[in-house]
Amino acid sequence: MAKALSRFEEANGHKDFKGFHREQAKAFKRKLDKETNIRTGKPLARATVHSTLSALKSFFIWLAGQPGYKSKIAYADADYFNLSEKDVRIAKASHQRPVPSLEQIQHVLESMPTGTDIEKRNRALIAFAILTGARDGALASFTLKHVNLEESMVYQDAREVKTKASKSFSTWFFPIDGDALTIFTDWHEHLHKNLLFADDDSLFPKTRVGLGPEGGFEAIGLGREGWSNATAIRKIFREAFETAGLPYFNPHSFRNTLAQLGERTCKTAEEFKAWSQNLGHEQVLTTFTSYGNVSASRQADLIRAMNKSKAADSDERLTAMLAETIRKYRSGE
Repeated sequence: MAKALSRFEEANGHKDFKGFHREQAKAFKRKLDKETNIRTGKPLARATVHSTLSALKSFFIWLAGQPGYKSKIAYADADYFNLSEKDVRIAKASHQRPVPSLEQIQHVLESMPTGTDIEKRNRALIAFAILTGARDGALASFTLKHVNLEESMVYQDAREVKTKASKSFSTWFFPIDGDALTIFTDWHEHLHKNLLFADDDSLFPKTRVGLGPEGGFEAIGLGREGWSNATAIRKIFREAFETAGLPYFNPHSFRNTLAQLGERTCKTAEEFKAWSQNLGHEQVLTTFTSYGNVSASRQADLIRAMNKSKAADSDERLTAMLAETIRKYRSGE
């Protein structure tokens, strides 16, 4: 909002808002159409223009009701900040985000070294991320006591773990093929038996820095406390994927991977509801709409199968599951 107002005032010569006229809004829209992105040199994205104008529209609707401005600005004046319907559709168009496959994640895990405690931690971190779909803030704040290996679950306690919207919930390890569960189990045991970590110590402790043999500062092992934020976690993910010869996928992309796995695995609406809750979603439609987009290649396979009337059993299960979910959602069950 502040950036949008600053842009408008700069374009308008910082004139008093009491002298606002609809022509000022029209002139500002024309100016935005001519502006370019400083970094790319290309015209401003429609999404940027839309968000700027929406912020200004909201501001002028508010301003029209304030003392001293009621007689100067009409609520309808804010409508001059609207974009055309075509531009709004362009601005709101969603772009499909790349999602790592389970095979790619397994390849990364197989490629990661395990010679030091730091390397073991990094590998276990990625394994745990795909087992649980935990957000990077939560990954940075878990302690050993939050994990119950006997139940194959982790309790995301909002009092101690950085969860979205401070919501507490339990996550049972997702049924992932490959070595992820073994890698994490070995790491958990290593912390307890070899490093003598207690329940209140960090599940993924941050790197301890000290003086090296040559007198410079370098990584010398692990502390017992966790990271204060997720910056280091994202760096670990980036280096792991790039070293494996793959494009970088951030921790959050693993949640998309798991959502798509759920669509292929779950046979009933109840199963997908459980899968959705395991990701921390109260509403199953959140998983469908925010994470469950069908990939372009999968979309092509489904359409081709429909055209040939030879849809696979898994596709039929998904169709039935979607229909049942929508029915229950509409009926309020």
